[in-house]
Amino acid sequence: MEERGLGDFLVTIEAGVAELTLDREGANTIDRTTASELAAFIDQAPHSGVRAMLITGAGRHFCVGAAMDAEAGRMADSPIEYRLTYAPFAQLFEAMWETETPIVTAVNGSVAGVGWMLALLGDIVVADSSARWTHLFARGAMVPHAGDPFFLSRVIPYRRLTEIALLSEPIDSETLERWNVISRSVAAPDLMSTARDIAARVAAGPTRTLGLGKQLYRRAMDSSLSQSAADERACVALNFTTDDRNEGLTSLLEHRSPKFVGR
Repeated sequence: MEERGLGDFLVTIEAGVAELTLDREGANTIDRTTASELAAFIDQAPHSGVRAMLITGAGRHFCVGAAMDAEAGRMADSPIEYRLTYAPFAQLFEAMWETETPIVTAVNGSVAGVGWMLALLGDIVVADSSARWTHLFARGAMVPHAGDPFFLSRVIPYRRLTEIALLSEPIDSETLERWNVISRSVAAPDLMSTARDIAARVAAGPTRTLGLGKQLYRRAMDSSLSQSAADERACVALNFTTDDRNEGLTSLLEHRSPKFVGR
């Protein structure tokens, strides 16, 4: 097992699964340096032997937003400086959206601000049923930002999203599961075992194939039929060149379980 630090994340890599745990002293917020480093890690994951990622938080919080400091406050009146301040967060969430590597999120404790995107941009979102989700932008008289309007409008039904955003009331994971916003709501003691089992199962699969498939689904949200069909043909052709495609077909013909290698 490999262990290392990544900003305020502790990273462990074992059996193709990179488990990333946010652990920032005081409260689990993300600063710009951590956001930038995590984005770079996600971008490189498909080329570094990582076949699945699991993102979670330490202690009582998953992620309660961006780290606020005096510098960020001073930048609020300058649109240009504002853009520079939040660029690392936009970079992070774009990396999560675009990566081939499957991402599982294990959501514990509290979620607020940009923590919503860190949680919901996972491909499979498993949450503690008692987790407390609060969309804080309206409370702070802030327009949703850092990619929130683009990404959340694609993973939350419109009427539910406007209720969440305009009222800024805390909401629990069981409600989000009923609204089809998260994948699974589980009891707190089962959170990590459930998420780790899912991540391990994904990592044992044909992860290049899975990555191409998830990219097709996400890109289809903003594509025409003709563009989506062209993307599909390109991904199918690329998948034919992978070892796992050959192994999958051979295992079917030989009536045995496949042994995928992730390439």
